Order: sequence, then structure tokens, then C-alpha cells
Amino acid sequence: MKEFDITNPSSYLEMEIRESLQTVFDPELNINIVDLGLIYDTDASDDNKRILIKMTLSSQFCPMGDAILQSVKNCLEHSYKTYSIQVDLIWEPRWSYDSISEDGLRQLRQ
Repeated sequence: MKEFDITNPSSYLEMEIRESLQTVFDPELNINIVDLGLIYDTDASDDNKRILIKMTLSSQFCPMGDAILQSVKNCLEHSYKTYSIQVDLIWEPRWSYDSISEDGLRQLRQ
């Protein structure tokens, strides 16, 4: 995850985007995709009105992959109506359980 940089005007927007993405849940695990570690990068620009998300899935064979990707796009299109949204699915680095945040691990244990 990127560090918040007070000197970078896009940092606040990217933080807001990550917070928005916490409303998107993996339907099988019922944990949001940020805490699962599926979001690798957010790149946003107020000037260009664009948002780029680089993310992965827990497996290339994830049966809910298309639904998760569409949920990400829908979430951002709803919250950022004037922005161009691009969601890139990437496979490197490969997702692992080590990618799950502490909050995500607590949710899995419940």
C-alpha cells in the first residue's frame, strides 16, 4: 500500500478510493477486498479525472472473479461519476494469505 504523502495532491483522493473499495466484499469469504489484499495499487488524478486500479484475485480460477471486478468498477463509477475508471487485473505478484491485513485476519477468525 502506498504511504500517504501530504505533499502529493493525489494522496487524499487515493485514500478516499481505498476507503470506497472497502465496501466491495469477496462474496465467498465476506471480507472486503482491501483487507484481503487484492488491491495492489491505486493511481488517481483530479486533473485528468482518471482512476486506475491494479488488483488481483485469490486465484486465476476464482469463480466470483468477474463479479468482484464488476463490483469494483460499479463502486468507483458510483462514487466518482466524472472520472474515467480503469481496473487492471494482474497476477504478479501472486496473492497469498500473507496479503491479508490484520483486520482481515480477525474477520476470518470469527
